[in-house]
Amino acid sequence: MTMEQESALASAQRQFDIAADILQLEPGLRRILRVPQRELTVTFPVKMDDGQIETFVGYRVHHNITRGPAKGGIRYHPSVTIDDVRAFSMLMTWKCATVNIPYGGAKGAVVVDPRKLSMGELERLTRRYTSEISVLISPERDIPAPDIGTNSQIMAWIMDTYSMHSGHTVPAVVTGKPIEIGGSYGRREATARGLSYVLREAAEALSFPIAGARIVIQGFGKVGATCARLLEEMGATIIAVSDSKGGIYRRNGLPLASVIAHKQRTGTVADFPEADRVTNAELLELPCDILVPAAVQMQITARNADRIRARIIGEAANAPTTPEADAILYDRGVFVIPDILAGAGGVTVSYFEWVQGLQEFFWTEREVNAQLERVMVGAFNQVLRTAHERRVHMRTAAYLLAVSRVADATRIRGIYP
Repeated sequence: MTMEQESALASAQRQFDIAADILQLEPGLRRILRVPQRELTVTFPVKMDDGQIETFVGYRVHHNITRGPAKGGIRYHPSVTIDDVRAFSMLMTWKCATVNIPYGGAKGAVVVDPRKLSMGELERLTRRYTSEISVLISPERDIPAPDIGTNSQIMAWIMDTYSMHSGHTVPAVVTGKPIEIGGSYGRREATARGLSYVLREAAEALSFPIAGARIVIQGFGKVGATCARLLEEMGATIIAVSDSKGGIYRRNGLPLASVIAHKQRTGTVADFPEADRVTNAELLELPCDILVPAAVQMQITARNADRIRARIIGEAANAPTTPEADAILYDRGVFVIPDILAGAGGVTVSYFEWVQGLQEFFWTEREVNAQLERVMVGAFNQVLRTAHERRVHMRTAAYLLAVSRVADATRIRGIYP
């Protein structure tokens, strides 16, 4: 296996190792932080609409809970593996520590294609999976959230199932819930809004305005489409977008409202008539000011990094850039905002939602967005300062901050017993 073919877990561990080497982390702490603390694998039955019984495999992994309760999404996907869940739980630890919110990292998954289930089957699967992982989750221990293949309705079913077992309503057991049952204003757009804040700050750091910047977005889903809209509101020009079926490009800018309407009507942007067709691979190499990989992992590798023509890359997806590509991009002067910073807006507002649920005191959307901007801009400036002081690229700088915070907490708490 080459480095470019390695698993998401191996890649995450290599990123950790780079930071651990620079920090001269002692061997004992390396052994603690390099692997998950706790893993649960469950196999459970679900009665399908035709009366047949199917069994499904699910996971919940805690990477580290030294700084607070475990936090991380639940993914429904047919090809998700335990190594994926381990890797994403580790990334959640560093993501929470990068923006300095008091959570540890977790991730959950069920091996299933949710598009092939009816609503009834999806609800029964979710409630049974919740029952299986209820030994881990609670407002004080582990707070799930939506991820790929899940949404606010699924979070509502998880909350209701947990609440029924508890005998009273427990809104703080999940985040990403509907507003009507204790969700937070601003949560749906939080990941994209947080990314738009750090992209604005990065453009200013590189001495060009976000207004007029040419933007390319790979992955025109919830995050990618919302980010496009928010950046357009800042005055940027969206020149290319894509989804799993392909991409579209228009040099002078796409009519974004029409593209969004077309996507809602047809399910894809690929056949939008008022633009040129491009593949997802070609889209990454288009000349632009800002490239936003918002699709899946390992899209920018040693094979294409030297052809990337963006000035800034803002990673909305988890692990879209390999360590080899990082080095190439840094040498070429491309400014990469890593996933554990760029994508931290969602978990930040999840933290706000959790706090509101515990206090039963809710904020306005303006208050949520103002606090999100404060956290994201502060974290960006800390990472940028660390990058300059240590003479490293932004990913390593973010890891240095995150790993040192978790390591410090571990040293202070000590080893029990």
